Amino acid sequence: MPDTSALPKYVQTAELLIREIAAGRLADGARLPPERDMAGELDVSVGTLRKALNDLADKGLLERIQGSGNYVRHRADAAGVYAFFRLELIDGGGLPTADLLSVERMEKSADLPEFGASRDAHRIRRLRRLSGRPAALEEIWLDAHWAQTVRREDLLDSLYYYYRTRLGLWIARAEDRIGVDAVPDWAVEDFKPTPGTAAGYIERWGRANDGAIAEYSRTWFDPAVARYIARIR
Repeated sequence: MPDTSALPKYVQTAELLIREIAAGRLADGARLPPERDMAGELDVSVGTLRKALNDLADKGLLERIQGSGNYVRHRADAAGVYAFFRLELIDGGGLPTADLLSVERMEKSADLPEFGASRDAHRIRRLRRLSGRPAALEEIWLDAHWAQTVRREDLLDSLYYYYRTRLGLWIARAEDRIGVDAVPDWAVEDFKPTPGTAAGYIERWGRANDGAIAEYSRTWFDPAVARYIARIR
């Protein structure tokens, strides 16, 4: 069966390049390889790559000079689909994807902070990968005010993209608190830190345009694979 959670291939390609630029793995002013060579390196068609490069050019991250090539342009204010996703591979970058573990509507558990208008929330558990490497476990609680039901077949690798395009919810800003916590007992085998052991830990409060907290999430990440990066603009 096709992977219905995946973003369009050209969006994935654009997001990978955006994260490579942000991490400095593609330097400002660097000339990209010829499109056919680059498409082969990224395992995409030339047409898909050109759509991705057009997206970067629209965001001001690429200068296309006729007869010369494509040149990287750093912009601190350029935002992609994963602008709020702060985990990167240890050496930078990495395309985020997600394996959905479960999604169910339930009453908010007693250990959650107060947030949202409803007593219920949709609890979404996922294994996050960075360029295929298991990097983090996520538990997201979306306030049920925003959706009566959340179907697993409708969810996308980028939840914020799903929120915008399917629910009309924009996460305008987020507060993250970083620490260390024990890996939960629902961890899957692919995630190397075992349940009960210490891992990097992120709590997030995601706010909608009106300032209301729409979601609360907690993430456990493998420090041998990923690190948390916040770049100050």
